[in-house]
Amino acid sequence: MPSNLIGVASDYDVIVIGGGPAGATTAGLLAQRGHRVLVIDRERFPRYHVGESLIPVVMGPMQELGLTDRMEARGFERKYGGTFVWGNSRASWNFSFIDGGEHQYAYHTRRADLDAMILDRAKELGAFVIEEATVKEPIEEDGRVTGVRYTIRGTGDTYEATARLVVDASGQARVLTRRYSEMTWHEKLRSVAVWTYFDNCERLAGDEYTNILIEGIDAGWFWGIPIDKGTLSVGFVTPSSLVNETKQPLEALFAEQMRNTTRLKHMLRDARQSAGFRTARDWSYTNHTFHGKGWVCVGDAAAFVDPLISTGVALATTAGSILAKVVDKVLTYPAIEDPAFDRYATAYRNFFNEIRTFVEGFYDRTKTKEHYHAMAQQVIDPEGKNTPAADFVTLLSGLRGKHHALHITLDDLVEQAAVSAPAQV
Repeated sequence: MPSNLIGVASDYDVIVIGGGPAGATTAGLLAQRGHRVLVIDRERFPRYHVGESLIPVVMGPMQELGLTDRMEARGFERKYGGTFVWGNSRASWNFSFIDGGEHQYAYHTRRADLDAMILDRAKELGAFVIEEATVKEPIEEDGRVTGVRYTIRGTGDTYEATARLVVDASGQARVLTRRYSEMTWHEKLRSVAVWTYFDNCERLAGDEYTNILIEGIDAGWFWGIPIDKGTLSVGFVTPSSLVNETKQPLEALFAEQMRNTTRLKHMLRDARQSAGFRTARDWSYTNHTFHGKGWVCVGDAAAFVDPLISTGVALATTAGSILAKVVDKVLTYPAIEDPAFDRYATAYRNFFNEIRTFVEGFYDRTKTKEHYHAMAQQVIDPEGKNTPAADFVTLLSGLRGKHHALHITLDDLVEQAAVSAPAQV
């Protein structure tokens, strides 16, 4: 079999499987630190992906990558907060990111544009990227992952690439974690989503103009995300059990349940559907193992939580930023690989679980706004250092830079490794 493509090296410091936000962020920041990185993705960018609404914590990794000015220049619409029709009275209430500190806004964006922007930046920073390529299996030597075998769309050849470390950022395909780890589904969040797009929509008024709308109904909840001008991404999320019981086509369920909304129905009263329907199901999960010999995972390949508070891209890019720092140290001091990745996995899991715990509790729509504020405080600020309302915004902002997961220290491991063996460069 051919060992490499023409003009493409076959050996790297790091191979990243997947060029989405998690993989591209990890690859770009590692290349920025001088490492030789290969990214392999099965699609050709730009490619469609759902998850158009971002939260402020994503601005940290974007600043590291040097992309904040480009996001603004590209015309992505700023998102200053959110509007809920939620709780026991189904009253409308909202929040503003300005009350959570640090970054006062995020963006709504077409994911095809955002994802291509991040991957292009990884290329600019020095990462090698192969698109329309599918990783078929890892290469192993003495129980350690040392590379991957992959194919290129339209050819019958299999290629090999080797590396000191392999990062699984393959999303829900879970190329490595499917092989090396069991997975836990979060039963409280086993849901089905069906979504489409509408033009000629009315927007929320006044200070809510750029807000994402989340509207709860008896059978689930709808999102309404302003993409640009009068276009909305509109999706319905409902328990898998309800879909299994009714056996109703998801498109019909979407239309039926739309009639039970209030604010969303009003916004769409003169709208026209401008795209087909897409669906997804049963997506909230956590892998039991986040790393093994020679490999580590990030983004949806590690864990994913229900999209209720728009954490997908934020978790992916934040974890990618954290992982890049850890991998940089591991490449320099190979002896710290296991304990360093243990710390990364523990921090990532804790970060994820705090958000998941809140989302599970937030799904109880029998409470009041004040109850949800208090619940956020219990999750992230049990000592009550801030007001419950401020803690609610901080959590919905992605916990900002305050979370310990964003400040993993490996100094003690590095000191021990430096004493016992010289660093590798």
